[in-house]
Amino acid sequence: MRGGGGGRTRAPSLRPGRRRLPYLDGVARLQRWRRAVRAHPTVSDALLAALLFVVSLLPVNPPGGPPRDPLTTGAVLLALVGCAALVLRRRYPLPVLAVVTVAAVTSLLAQQARGPFVLTVALAAYTVATRTDRRTAVAAGAASGVLLGAAAVTALGVAWLDPAVVVLLLWFGVAVAAGDAVRSRRAYVAVLEERARRAEQTREEEARRRVAEERLRIARELHDVVAHHIALINVQAGVAGHLLRERPDAAEEALGHVRTAARTVLDELATVLGVLRRDEEPDAPTEPAPSLTRLDALIDGFATGQPVRWTLSGQPRPLPSAVDVAAYRIIQESLTNAHRHAPGAAVAVRLRYTPDGLGVEVRDDGPAVPAGPDAGTGAPGRGAGAGGPAAPGAGLGLLGMRERAEAVGGTFTAGPRPEGGFLVRAELPAPEDEEAP
Repeated sequence: MRGGGGGRTRAPSLRPGRRRLPYLDGVARLQRWRRAVRAHPTVSDALLAALLFVVSLLPVNPPGGPPRDPLTTGAVLLALVGCAALVLRRRYPLPVLAVVTVAAVTSLLAQQARGPFVLTVALAAYTVATRTDRRTAVAAGAASGVLLGAAAVTALGVAWLDPAVVVLLLWFGVAVAAGDAVRSRRAYVAVLEERARRAEQTREEEARRRVAEERLRIARELHDVVAHHIALINVQAGVAGHLLRERPDAAEEALGHVRTAARTVLDELATVLGVLRRDEEPDAPTEPAPSLTRLDALIDGFATGQPVRWTLSGQPRPLPSAVDVAAYRIIQESLTNAHRHAPGAAVAVRLRYTPDGLGVEVRDDGPAVPAGPDAGTGAPGRGAGAGGPAAPGAGLGLLGMRERAEAVGGTFTAGPRPEGGFLVRAELPAPEDEEAP
């Protein structure tokens, strides 16, 4: 529709989603009031007590009774005491109920019960029900109701079944029942909040545990990959330096091994880093998977600079991947330690297939290690016994081997041999009737 100036005017949007319903405003205001009361309970109780005090002084005759006498100083004092006690109703519920009941009974007997003053007793009984157990609340509410009912019967000269007395007692029953319901709901909400807090705490602990396990696995993989190949590069570089002038061909072959080992460690590090950066493909492998099928290449890499022989007993068979990887890594780390701590010493690797699993044994003929408190425990004491103090981080390889063996349910021992050298032995469970993945 065009206006007089040639412009266009839009009709107001009538979509229901753009209009704010009135009851939502009321709910929002109610929530704001509740938050304010919870934040300042004493102030809210003082305002409520002041309101009840003012209302109690209004010239309203008690229902069913004769006209009341004019307002007196005693009536004002009784109303002031009863209403002022409500300020402390949350902190001292039972004493406040007693004080308010005495004030209300006195005002009834003195014919000075003005307006809804008796409601202060119902409010105090409600507070007792929300702050104490059910038995205490029922007993205290019943006692206050009976006292107030007896005072009303005496002051008004009516029977207990008079509507005014019955209504008064019903007020007490409703107040106690409402307070008990509020207390039960608060207890239920508290239980739910505690369960939620414990569940959140459990989730956080589980997340921290998984993070720690993943860090340990990554550290173990990096140690196995880097330490093995760097040790191999070190050995081959030493051989090349020794033969460079006298036997150039052999030195060139050793340098070829260095290049191959460097390429391998770069490839395996790239695999590890790729696993760390992968955020999809949940079914993809999560770690490099070396196998005993590559044992020949592993031993050949060390045999150039150090005599290494290996023997096999039993009937080889496919093993579970976890056992296969653990056996390979244990042999790899044992050869690395032998090169590091007993260079030039003969090394023997033995694999033993049994119906119950796989036995791995790696021993070297290095110099004797003095027996100490760590002998036979796999403790990081070998470096000092091999001709010098242990390097920083020594013993992580032995710890990693032990963790790998125990992770698949096996056993691990490592320590110096009495005749000299070092022995590593692992027993890994892999029953014949268990199918390899």
